[in-house]
Amino acid sequence: MKKLGLLPRILIAIVLGIAIGYISPMWFARIMATFNTIFSQFLGFMIPMIIVGFVAPAIADIGGRAGKLLVVTAAIAYIATFFAGILSYLTGTLSFPSLIGGEQGMALLGDTSKVLPFFNIEMPPLMTVMTALVFAFMFGLGMAFVKGTVLRKGFDELRDIVSKTIDTAILPLLPFYIFGIFLNMTLEGQVEMILKCFVKIIVIIFILHVFILVLQYCIASLFARKNPFSMLRTMLPAYFTALGTQSSAATIPVTLRQAIKMGVSEDIAGFVIPLCATIHMSGSTLKIVACALALMIMHDQPHDLGLFCHFIGMLGITIIAAPGIPGGAIMASIGLLQSILGFDEQMVALMIALYIAMDSFGTACNVTGDGAIAAIIDRIFTPNKSITANR
Repeated sequence: MKKLGLLPRILIAIVLGIAIGYISPMWFARIMATFNTIFSQFLGFMIPMIIVGFVAPAIADIGGRAGKLLVVTAAIAYIATFFAGILSYLTGTLSFPSLIGGEQGMALLGDTSKVLPFFNIEMPPLMTVMTALVFAFMFGLGMAFVKGTVLRKGFDELRDIVSKTIDTAILPLLPFYIFGIFLNMTLEGQVEMILKCFVKIIVIIFILHVFILVLQYCIASLFARKNPFSMLRTMLPAYFTALGTQSSAATIPVTLRQAIKMGVSEDIAGFVIPLCATIHMSGSTLKIVACALALMIMHDQPHDLGLFCHFIGMLGITIIAAPGIPGGAIMASIGLLQSILGFDEQMVALMIALYIAMDSFGTACNVTGDGAIAAIIDRIFTPNKSITANR
């Protein structure tokens, strides 16, 4: 099954969950509900560990590279990520109500009788999400400016442990978790409504991805003074490589090569591309915000702009250095979905399924946008560089 990749396994889990849900006896549904309850508890326990394990070493690594180039690159990457989230929110508020607002039955989820687990095992997290973020920031910044190696090595090992746990425990069990969720929704008669909404959401998000990339390269072209579509065409190998790898880190060699081919100087590309693979998350943020907004509309929950500005601002920081594995960004953002947006277990499961269904496209949007940022940084720091047409 591992050879299939995560997305095919998630799709198989959804299909089987729906198919078996129509014929499943109640005892089997309760077994799956028990598994889902325990898995959800373990996932909640891991959320602060994921934040500390990934954010603290990432901040230490970024902070260790002092200089104006770092500050400007990080600022542009964060602005691009935040703008993508806001654009996703505004587009969703205009389009989602008319597309999925008719499914008002989703607002009645609380009135349906859910399948009860046989038992539950409590796994309280070591700290809250906000405590984990403050802890990660304090130690990340401290490690960046204190010339020591012991604590840094310890956090690097913690990151490896958390990453290994995600890769060997959470991701392999995730299809069973999704299977149980869709099995339960089928028993309760909600699955057809949800699948119709899924298709509509995916189409809107794909259109947004294309628009974001075109907009990023139109802005970059103003700095580089080149044809934006020619620049974007040069970066397409990185886009398609990311579709296959589902990892920004694994696509760095191709992104770097294409950025240089686009006309970015080797020194600037060698610094900006690996850094942006860690901190530039426009595609991932766009997806997470759109999916979260859609689910909140479906569940008739408040979703004002202020709430989402808070969520997007924290999200742009929390998902930096998300592990180079499929679904890393959504795993790192679960804590914010629960603490800021008020997601429950079922909404988190639907969020994971929606996100992973489009994981490749989000990663491709991230890495392709890295080329636009590199072009902007190259023009800012090498203003006298000769302009070569990219035709």
